[in-house]
Amino acid sequence: MKVPFLDLAAQQAEIVDEVLPVWQHQLASAAFIGGEQIDAFEREYADYIGVAHVVGVSNGTDALELAYRAAGVSPGDEVIMPANTFIATAEAASRIGAVPVFVDVDDEHLLIDPDAVDAAITERTRAIVPVHLFGQTAPVQRIAPIAERRGIALIEDAAQAQGASSAAGRAGAMGRIAATSFYPGKNLGAAGDAGAVMTDDDGAAALIRNLAAHGSSVKYVHDNIGMNARLDAVQATVLRAKLRRLERWNDARRAAAARYAELLGDIEGIRLPRVVPGNDDVWHLYVIRVDERDRVLSALAENGIAAGIHYPTIVPLTEAYARLGHRPGQFPVAEAAASGILSLPMFPHLTEEQQRAVAAALRTAVRASVPA
Repeated sequence: MKVPFLDLAAQQAEIVDEVLPVWQHQLASAAFIGGEQIDAFEREYADYIGVAHVVGVSNGTDALELAYRAAGVSPGDEVIMPANTFIATAEAASRIGAVPVFVDVDDEHLLIDPDAVDAAITERTRAIVPVHLFGQTAPVQRIAPIAERRGIALIEDAAQAQGASSAAGRAGAMGRIAATSFYPGKNLGAAGDAGAVMTDDDGAAALIRNLAAHGSSVKYVHDNIGMNARLDAVQATVLRAKLRRLERWNDARRAAAARYAELLGDIEGIRLPRVVPGNDDVWHLYVIRVDERDRVLSALAENGIAAGIHYPTIVPLTEAYARLGHRPGQFPVAEAAASGILSLPMFPHLTEEQQRAVAAALRTAVRASVPA
């Protein structure tokens, strides 16, 4: 049996009858930028996560840059983030001339280490970015007091955690500002690129809207040097339809994660993911750790099982950030994890039969890598 890593076609099939009539109206009216679909989505997503403002934007990277700028991050400022994030978290800081400061993660959950954050703060630190990785929230409850005590902005990267929560609230509603991506493969995904910035701060929301529209709040009146980062109405239509199904789809992911734990729990040589007590994980990714990961990945592929690696190289050791001078060994937990992590197929429409096929292929592959 072939098992895809992700099945977006099944999601689209659920919403097509709902979305097509709206798209047809948009084509007929040429209402592509702004309008009721965007306004409605921003309201509905704000209500869903529990914030005052959602500003729909073009993609998750732009969302991060806008969040940084609204928080006052300027050229030369430092932004603390985990070493094992996707490069966009760092890239968005670099685009405005800020300096990414990478810290290690905890070995149990691979989330940003609050003690490492505290140790990395300098007088140039302007923001701390807890990344909600793989579908569960970072330890914001421990980091928020550190940020508040030092007068530093806490900016969530919630791109992998739509619907996730902890005692501190939903992902996207825990810090001063949050950014998210609606890339198609996310738990809440558009039919192309899209993103959003979330905040309770009225002033920050107004600035973000201004910056995302060429620094303009009134046509041809430009208050700031901004960017073209608006969400388009076609994507808002898809996001509204999928938002209505997000809780059900996240529940399906949780059921699939529980099934994986049952199917894989007795296999020697596999380290299963763990959920932080109090966290409600939405399982954007199901990430295990294995020895001889690359060989196991190849064996799965030979058996028709699509798997992934998120991510094979930690950001500070990529060529893009060689100029910062980081060397292997500086981030021991994140580096060790990067050599062994393996993301298994995970999506709302994943069937029990497909998961059993994944488990059987993985059992064979891992056993072949364990010394007799």
